[in-house]
Amino acid sequence: MDEEIDTRKINNSFLRDHNYATEADIISTVEFNPTGELLATGDKGGRVVVFQRERESKNQPHRRGEYNVYSTFQSHEPEFDYLKSLEIEEKINKIRWLPQQNAAYFLLSTNDKTVKLWKVSERDKRPEGYNLKDEDGRIRDPTTITALRVPVLQPMDLMVEATPRRVFSNAHTYHINSISVNSDYETYMSTDDLRINLWNLEITNRSFNIVDIKPTNMEELTEVITAAEFQPNQCNTFVYSSSKGSIRLCDMRASALCDNHSKLFEEPEDPSNRSFFSEIISSISDVKFSHSGRYLITRDYLTVKVWDLNMESKPLETYQVHDYLRSKLCSLYENDCIFDKFECVWNGSDSVIMTGSYNNFFRMFDRNTKRDVTLEASRENSKPRAILKPRKVCVGGKRRKDEISVDSLDFSKKILHTAWHPSENIIAVAATNNLYIFQDKVN
Repeated sequence: MDEEIDTRKINNSFLRDHNYATEADIISTVEFNPTGELLATGDKGGRVVVFQRERESKNQPHRRGEYNVYSTFQSHEPEFDYLKSLEIEEKINKIRWLPQQNAAYFLLSTNDKTVKLWKVSERDKRPEGYNLKDEDGRIRDPTTITALRVPVLQPMDLMVEATPRRVFSNAHTYHINSISVNSDYETYMSTDDLRINLWNLEITNRSFNIVDIKPTNMEELTEVITAAEFQPNQCNTFVYSSSKGSIRLCDMRASALCDNHSKLFEEPEDPSNRSFFSEIISSISDVKFSHSGRYLITRDYLTVKVWDLNMESKPLETYQVHDYLRSKLCSLYENDCIFDKFECVWNGSDSVIMTGSYNNFFRMFDRNTKRDVTLEASRENSKPRAILKPRKVCVGGKRRKDEISVDSLDFSKKILHTAWHPSENIIAVAATNNLYIFQDKVN
């Protein structure tokens, strides 16, 4: 994926594997930190697993570091809302890293209702020689203390600790679908179906509602918010996408409540293609700014679109992810797959886009060469250091040896969550309960 997407240059290391996978083990979000040294996954059981990249060893300088488990912690627990008689799942919907300021790492994780700020830090020394406590931690009788001691730090085995530093709760009536850290690194926003709230990272007991699309009469509700993200280098600008296929760009300098957008990005529908499923498949499941801040990518059910912030009328580029499913929309509606929410990501230079599909396939689109490729993340063809072969789906007619028929695709195997290293060609792909890491072949 340098000048061209050469899939033969990719190998992978297989990280997380459960022979007895339960619903709780299904990975629900994947995110690299800003340097790419750490990779976090969240799952339906409320756990966060952080992987750290090994340092390059001097003996094997050609071998780039692999990712190994660094820390695992329970981020969210199941709760019950007694006022509404609702169970609140522990499933982690999103993880977002904060830029590293000191030796510790900070990340935000959210389930449907509560956002938490976690500190992940290392400890390799412990204090000994307290005056008021003995070595077991019991409080000493002050009358027995005859001399003052100076506590000293003694080395100990390295421990990685995850501690919750802030809990941001009780601000959302509906399910939180996305969080985004602002480029001022002081604020972040959390988004549910009808509202977007702005938080200060230091203040947990109040947030500011910056978007509210809830109608006075809920029967008049025509659309919901599906995702939102801050512009990466302007702290006043953000976008949010809707179930109607539109993207609104808002400027917080214009007014405190951003119900009136600055720009609206929407592609007019072709009346000849209109069908019963048109509205469902046009719903945007993910929106991401490019690293430069100039472009947006949006993912709907069948396509990925690139938008130029200076052109609202139509997308700059449209890529078909799995156009062969157009004829299958009826059965996809019946098995609820048509409501799946696929994510999309940019590579570090904004030249390649990646998104997932069914049958454990994921797709890459090179914006410069206009070439695209389908790859498969599955245990059968993914031994460490294996080379990935491009896959092809055939629609009707004769099937070649390497191709797979559209009728034999497995819709229970879907890749919804992917992440791309901020500067290198390393990608993380979550396939149900397994995490795959693929990287360019070295030498």
